[in-house]
Amino acid sequence: MPELPEVETVVRDLRPHLVGRRLASVRRGSRQSLRKPWRSSWNAEIAGRLVQSVSRRGKWILIELDSRAVLVVHLGMTGQLTLVSCADPIADHTHLIFTLKDGPVELRFRDIRRFGSAVLFPSPSDVEVFFVQAKLGPEPFDLPVQYWREQLHGSKRCIKAVLLDQTVAAGVGNIYADESLFAARLHPSRRACDLSDAECDRLRKSVASVLRRAIERRGSSIRNYVGGSGLQGKYQNEFRAYGRTGEACPRCGHAIACLRLAGRSSHYCPICQTNLIAVNAAESVRRQRKRKGAT
Repeated sequence: MPELPEVETVVRDLRPHLVGRRLASVRRGSRQSLRKPWRSSWNAEIAGRLVQSVSRRGKWILIELDSRAVLVVHLGMTGQLTLVSCADPIADHTHLIFTLKDGPVELRFRDIRRFGSAVLFPSPSDVEVFFVQAKLGPEPFDLPVQYWREQLHGSKRCIKAVLLDQTVAAGVGNIYADESLFAARLHPSRRACDLSDAECDRLRKSVASVLRRAIERRGSSIRNYVGGSGLQGKYQNEFRAYGRTGEACPRCGHAIACLRLAGRSSHYCPICQTNLIAVNAAESVRRQRKRKGAT
């Protein structure tokens, strides 16, 4: 599934080509429906409208029009939102085609597995209500220190599950959770509540650092992902843990291991990311007693 760096790359690719341009029309390229069906009434609401901005929130792409309506796109598992020459053949599984006025390119939404969606909201405030109802967490950059510590200390789940929880921080998925935990030298199965303040802070910084580097490299292309220009990402060439089961750890040389946590495969180094269960449990008891004493 495209995660924050991939979605951000799509946004950065599309923004200079869409902002200030007028959408001429919309048509469906497939009879099959996406996760959320496209309403034919939206065609007339989009036609002739000027694109005011192209932005991102978590894994969502937001295209705001001069009518204040916002086209909200989620790429799902295999979605591609790209600018394509009008002369190019329409690829299989292309669900929506947005033509632009006075231009040789059009915006096409392709999704093989159809877990993605494109929905038109009446206004930015309606989009915000949608995100509030979904309990979408803050962006993972510059998370408040105390907020982050509280989210981890208040959960008995493994830290891998907390990283994947979009209500805690929006945009992190399986790839960047594994890479962030490797960078922070934390075992993915450790309970979040067992982390020390120093470990929480180290993980917070690692998440931001890994995501920023991935954005610089245009995200990770491991299956169908391409940016808004159709170009692939390059961060997959820098993976240190994700998808490298059996390969040598770039830090210590030990084989990268894999286990299943929170319904997802988790890749880690058993040496660099040791799970000291007994030590962690004792430290957790000590901190809990300290907190109770403080209250």
